Amino acid sequence: MKKLLIALALTSPVLHAEEAPNLEQMWQIIQQQQAEIAALKAEIAENKKSVEQQNDISNQQADAIDTIAERVESSSDSKQSKYKFGGYGELHYNNTDKGNNIDLHRFVLFNGYQFNDKTSFYSEFEVEHALSGDGKPGEVEIEQAFIEHRISDSSKFVAGVTLLPVGILNETHEPDTFYGVERNNVEKNIIPATWWSAGLGFSQEVNSQFGYDLFIGDGLNVPVDGSSAFLIRSGRQKVAEAKANDGAVTLRVRYNPNNNLQINASYQYQQDITQGQLGVDASLFEVNARYQQGPFTLKALFANWSLNDKVTDIFASREKQKGYFIEPSYRFGNDNQFGLFTRYSYWDNNAGDDNSSDAVKQTDFGMNYWLSPTVVFKADYQNQSGASDDDGFNLGVGYSF
Repeated sequence: MKKLLIALALTSPVLHAEEAPNLEQMWQIIQQQQAEIAALKAEIAENKKSVEQQNDISNQQADAIDTIAERVESSSDSKQSKYKFGGYGELHYNNTDKGNNIDLHRFVLFNGYQFNDKTSFYSEFEVEHALSGDGKPGEVEIEQAFIEHRISDSSKFVAGVTLLPVGILNETHEPDTFYGVERNNVEKNIIPATWWSAGLGFSQEVNSQFGYDLFIGDGLNVPVDGSSAFLIRSGRQKVAEAKANDGAVTLRVRYNPNNNLQINASYQYQQDITQGQLGVDASLFEVNARYQQGPFTLKALFANWSLNDKVTDIFASREKQKGYFIEPSYRFGNDNQFGLFTRYSYWDNNAGDDNSSDAVKQTDFGMNYWLSPTVVFKADYQNQSGASDDDGFNLGVGYSF
């Protein structure tokens, strides 16, 4: 190094022109320059580190913003998708021997919420006959308000107010799902649909063909005197400050041997349907079947109530109450939007008396026209005989969503 500096000093014209520094001075200059270079390098390294830190902070902030945005978006979508809303309604015109009237028979709203993959809430709010209150024909009712929890893919339990697992239309009664303007009289007067209760239920699909439903809840509370004494339909409490001295157990067994045939059987037992007044136990046995082959469907149902002999001294004929119907139907047209049906029904709320003439027989036939799968126009003619005579025709429009 020293030799190089001496050579530079001797050959440089500047050094020749001016007084050249000695070796010690040159060495000091070089050390000073090396110190400045080291300082610059340290400053550059520090600046680089600061820039990298700023980049890391910026990246972290960007990631945090993205995470928050995703959570907000996910939460918004989740809440929207978890809330369920629907409903149904039906408007009827009845022109029969009992009179002519037009009626917004039912206006119903469904509300539900999916808390998570296993737990949900369902409710059904209904206004019947458009107007309720003192002297008005209608009612405001909460037919369903229950929590459903899925234990597994094949089993679940429910808690709250729900429809009982009995009959064909008690659980599924939207107007686009059945024939005829009015619901069939057997399920209305014998079962009696629509029938709901408060309690606990459990359902399981044992396999692809077999399943069952069990429900324990408040029972009937039938009147014990007057013309409505021991009439099953008059005993519905509708969970309105319902008396719970004695509850009821309902069991339904479901069997689907193939895709064309469904068979259900229900049994309910209540130790006292007078809720402590008389100690009248009662049991319901009901069986129904649905067979479908292409556009042809056949439905049939039988229901029978048995009350104990304590009824005999008061209203002996109501010890037995039973009924049945059979209904063939056929769909046709583009997308099967037309449907023809006929139904024969028989029901008797005084079947305990073998000599009673209180049975009612009714034949219905008519047509459904589905404007869309859940919007339907209906027309039918009914002919009644036996204890009641109410012939005429009915028109209706219904929807569900």
